[in-house]
Amino acid sequence: MRPEGTNGTSGGELLVPMAWMYAEYIADELLRTGDLMPPTTLEFRAGRNALALTIFLSDGAVGGARVVARLDEWSSLTAAGRPWHGWVRERLREREAAASGPDLALARDAWRWLEETELLAADLDAVVPGGVDPRAEAEDEPRVWTPAWELGLPLGHLAIHLF
Repeated sequence: MRPEGTNGTSGGELLVPMAWMYAEYIADELLRTGDLMPPTTLEFRAGRNALALTIFLSDGAVGGARVVARLDEWSSLTAAGRPWHGWVRERLREREAAASGPDLALARDAWRWLEETELLAADLDAVVPGGVDPRAEAEDEPRVWTPAWELGLPLGHLAIHLF
């Protein structure tokens, strides 16, 4: 009988998704340093997942001082107007074709959550030209259901700049 958590190809050793866990750790640290929102919110999770996917799917090693050297690349990948959504889908397909494993499974789970989860957010398309009416209550702001990745991506991008 195989020990739980193995697939039979590693000599009975437990497979640990270190690449994904490290990408998620870096994303978490960037967001916490930016102090943009409490870590217990769904928005924080969306930002962490978006950044972790960006870090995990980008080319090259990440570690130690290399994290700082990669910030410009990650900022470029997460910038407004960039095809991040398509880039993630393509990179996941490439990784799936090359191999599978616990890292890729966690990345796919994060992507699935970002695509399938919708969060209630301010409707930026409904912003009044010239600014917000100061008499308007916060509850009166137009809100729409938005895919989590559309909120997490700019949050992650901003966290990179605040680091």
